[in-house]
Amino acid sequence: MHILPPSASPDSALLLTAKGLRATADGFVSVILPAYLLLLGFGPLQIGLLATVALAGSAVVTLAVGHLRLGLTARGMLLLASGLMAVTGLAFATLGSFWVLLAVAFLGPLNPSAGDVSMFLPLEHSLLAGSVSGRDRTALFSRYSLIGSLMGGAGSLLAAVPDLVVHHVGLTPLRAFQSMFLAYAAIGAASGFVYRALSPADRGAATVKRQPLGASRRHVYGLAALFGVDAFGGGLFVQSILALWLFQRFGLSVTAAAQIFFWTNLLSAFSFLAAAPLAQRIGLVNTMVFTHLPSNLCLVLIPFMPDVQWSLALLMLRSLLSQMDVPTRSSYVMAIVTPAERAAAASITSVPRGLASALGPVLAGYLLSLAAFGWPLVIGGLLKIGYDLSLYSLFRKVRPPEERDD
Repeated sequence: MHILPPSASPDSALLLTAKGLRATADGFVSVILPAYLLLLGFGPLQIGLLATVALAGSAVVTLAVGHLRLGLTARGMLLLASGLMAVTGLAFATLGSFWVLLAVAFLGPLNPSAGDVSMFLPLEHSLLAGSVSGRDRTALFSRYSLIGSLMGGAGSLLAAVPDLVVHHVGLTPLRAFQSMFLAYAAIGAASGFVYRALSPADRGAATVKRQPLGASRRHVYGLAALFGVDAFGGGLFVQSILALWLFQRFGLSVTAAAQIFFWTNLLSAFSFLAAAPLAQRIGLVNTMVFTHLPSNLCLVLIPFMPDVQWSLALLMLRSLLSQMDVPTRSSYVMAIVTPAERAAAASITSVPRGLASALGPVLAGYLLSLAAFGWPLVIGGLLKIGYDLSLYSLFRKVRPPEERDD
């Protein structure tokens, strides 16, 4: 498989590179975050609250910057986001007050989930959609998601570094975790250097005059509402919360959790590879629903399994199916609107997802403070099943141009 589809702009590779860097950082931070906060003396409810504030902050900052623009091009906004990422890592490495960390989590792009929920996402989506033909759009988004999943898996493995450093170098666990947040800051700075290399052509594309939604308004707002339900369900078991559940329910170590999330991300990568050819065969909406529904059935069953082996087996099976809807969802939104509406559509569908997903972790943290059974997974899975059925019912006949018969 070629890294880029035939019609993709060469600068698409820069966006994929930056995505890979950030996914690596998100991979290890989402695993070590609950362990680090537990080490600082915070409980499940506080961990859930911080994850909620981080997700809500990402959505609010994305919305504010998108409307205010601050006189910046998309390239400038990506550089700003990279700077915020670096500052966030430095703050978590040096500060210990819960309320200060809460404020930093709100303002920075700290990501407690395995997916991308920050202000980077709509900016990169609009640039990617404009850099490729409609025929290759899903393939490019699949590569974007594939790189994110693979590098996120590699990042999850890096979450084992603090244990290795403690045993072989002699650092305290606290210092070992803080060193990982310094690495997170360095990756934020490196991402900024990648964005600086965008060619003038892509910089110009980023500043093409945008227009509000027109005829596609009803479809976009309908999708935004459905995506919000899906995101709220997913927010109940973001990777940090899932790691916390594994720590509580089965007494797993951070190193064991790192290995588990490496394999879940690797299996998700296989689903990204299958997304584009499957969508070409059965359509974008069918691909989203027919792969997402069984994965959510697996999710609901995980807490009812008798031991950790069965729970992990279902988690792996879910990972193999659960992410095929990600590139197809992004491609579908970009396909059913005009090019001038893409930036608005990306913002309208991504920001509500971020706000909705932010509601989940604090509720999940509260539920886990009461019992380690895994109610967040059951409730989240049922909500996502409802999303799948509603999406199919409402949008199976809304086909993008490339799927219509001429």
